[in-house]
Amino acid sequence: MSANRRILDDVARLATSAAGLFQGAGREAENLFRQRLEWLLDGMDLVPREEFDAVKAMAAKARAENVALGKRLALLEGVIQAGNAKSKSRAAPASTAKSPAKAAVKTAAKAKNSRKTAKK
Repeated sequence: MSANRRILDDVARLATSAAGLFQGAGREAENLFRQRLEWLLDGMDLVPREEFDAVKAMAAKARAENVALGKRLALLEGVIQAGNAKSKSRAAPASTAKSPAKAAVKTAAKAKNSRKTAKK
């Protein structure tokens, strides 16, 4: 019986050693896999998560500012168009308004004078 017990103890020690060996081999394979994966990812020039989140926040802020500026622009264009409509309604009657020909002559004279001033 003592021989059987000794054999069983030897088998148990052998099984424990084999289990430890397999665990060690598994850890070694995992470490090797991690190293290879890190090397591969380093070569891909990927962005760290923190930088990605920072740029994402900047883009969201820029989009919000763009929307706000678009609304502001539309409001200002509406004010300008309303001002133009008021100025057109206040225009002098056609009989007292300057003729387009006279306006064209004045514009040409102003342009000629400005060219003379620029040459001096």
